[in-house]
Amino acid sequence: MRAAVIRFPGSNCDRDMAVAIERATGHAVQMVWHKDSVLPQGLDLVAIPGGFSFGDYLRCGAIAARSPIARAIVDFAGRGGHVLGVCNGFQVLTETGLLPGALMRNSGLKFVCKTVDLKVETSESPFTCDYERGQVIQVPVAHHDGNYTAQPDMLARLQGEDRIAFRYVDNPNGAMDDIAGILSENRRVLGMMPHPERAVEPAQGGTDGSVLFRSLLSAMVAG
Repeated sequence: MRAAVIRFPGSNCDRDMAVAIERATGHAVQMVWHKDSVLPQGLDLVAIPGGFSFGDYLRCGAIAARSPIARAIVDFAGRGGHVLGVCNGFQVLTETGLLPGALMRNSGLKFVCKTVDLKVETSESPFTCDYERGQVIQVPVAHHDGNYTAQPDMLARLQGEDRIAFRYVDNPNGAMDDIAGILSENRRVLGMMPHPERAVEPAQGGTDGSVLFRSLLSAMVAG
């Protein structure tokens, strides 16, 4: 599985993401700077990491979504490529329009940084196929704007199309319908606020996040 991780000014989880992917796949990850206008050839996955791209000015992810590389990511997704956006990466995906809704300020108006319980809502995606539906996993969160918000008809559509990937067991940010992660219509784009790349080895307190990266590899081998 060939993967690339995007770097923006203010990204701070890019190395974590690259290490998590490399450990799961055994393949080196290419790092791509936001001013690049094209992605490397032959990629299977593009990952947009967490952090504070461009200092979260204007809106979280809004400036990053207008970087030169953003158009290439949108085109890659349009051709059926797999895209993973975590935390700030999820915010970028909503700003590009690859995923619906928006990530608003946490309901408690405070930065939340802790390990949370997530319920796996579907195993029918390349990102979750090695989990069991209904399984509860532990993954860290670290965000100030993780309150997922969407119109009622979109929430109903996400539910009806089985596009809610993860829900919070004990909602830390006020997200509508306890949503922690959602999928695109073709199920090849995942945005999630929790950080699976921070839960890939025992020294981090748990390995539940590593299953997500193994799922991707399993899905691509099977495909």
